[in-house]
Amino acid sequence: MGIEDDFLLEDEDDAKTIEFIKNYLPQELKNKFTDDDLYYILDVIVDYYTTSGCLDVEPDAEGYINIDQDEIVNYVVKEAANDGMGPYEADDVFFVVQGEMEYGNSLGQVD
Repeated sequence: MGIEDDFLLEDEDDAKTIEFIKNYLPQELKNKFTDDDLYYILDVIVDYYTTSGCLDVEPDAEGYINIDQDEIVNYVVKEAANDGMGPYEADDVFFVVQGEMEYGNSLGQVD
């Protein structure tokens, strides 16, 4: 599989993740985030995973890694402010972070 194919699969997975998150959000937040907002937040979440070292820790006895959702939310809110995005309220972003994790759970990726 070439690099172009990898990018196409990644784009397709991102689209599925965004659709899952949109369905996961409480009704009052469904119109608060545009697709562009959600793609941006998803990119920042992935950036957090790759730069924070949270995925490099040893799993617990059941094979799980503890990831602090509040840290991710704070990172997203801070990065969004730095990037001129939003503004996003931490309580609202928390649901997006939860949705992203639930999508991963549904695929058996994280818990």
